[in-house]
Amino acid sequence: MRKIRNIIFDLGGVILNIDLKRTELAFAELGVGNFKEYYTLQTATPLFEDLELGRITPKIFYDEFRKLAKLPLTDEEIRTAWNALLVDFPPERIAWLKKIKSKYKIFLLSNTNEIHYKTFTKMFEEEIRGGNFDDQFIRAYYSFRIGFRKPSRESYEEVLRKERLTAAETLFIDDSMQNIEGAALVGLQTCYLPSPHTVTELDL
Repeated sequence: MRKIRNIIFDLGGVILNIDLKRTELAFAELGVGNFKEYYTLQTATPLFEDLELGRITPKIFYDEFRKLAKLPLTDEEIRTAWNALLVDFPPERIAWLKKIKSKYKIFLLSNTNEIHYKTFTKMFEEEIRGGNFDDQFIRAYYSFRIGFRKPSRESYEEVLRKERLTAAETLFIDDSMQNIEGAALVGLQTCYLPSPHTVTELDL
């Protein structure tokens, strides 16, 4: 095993606490009782996939979701329910990240969308008061901006190529085994971090 020089972090479940059940309950209260048929952390219908790949705008997403749900929901109701899964940024994880930055080049690779991005970056500013979330990394890569989602090879290769990183010297940390397996296929060293384990437990 080669020496680790770089680390690529996942966001949800690794740095940011998320709880998809909160979104399922929020949509159920709006009359959408089958939300799991549309989206889980492992699978997504074409509508949600298009949102996470940046192929459609939030406005188009709201319009199409209304048709899908067959309910007269407002944009705000859909946005609030969709954002309910974003819980918080534990301060100890951010403090840990700051220490890690002195030892490794660190990056972020997240499957996310513009709606969540605007919300969690605002959350970070309010909770941590540490400035811009993306500034915690050399660079943050988001699926809605790069047009690729984990676990596709292209998502990992995009980071490696743009940052000129050697895969064998780069550690990828994620709470999804599906994404870990995808990273291993391109030669990244990997660390599977399922709940309730957190990055602060890692000896790096």
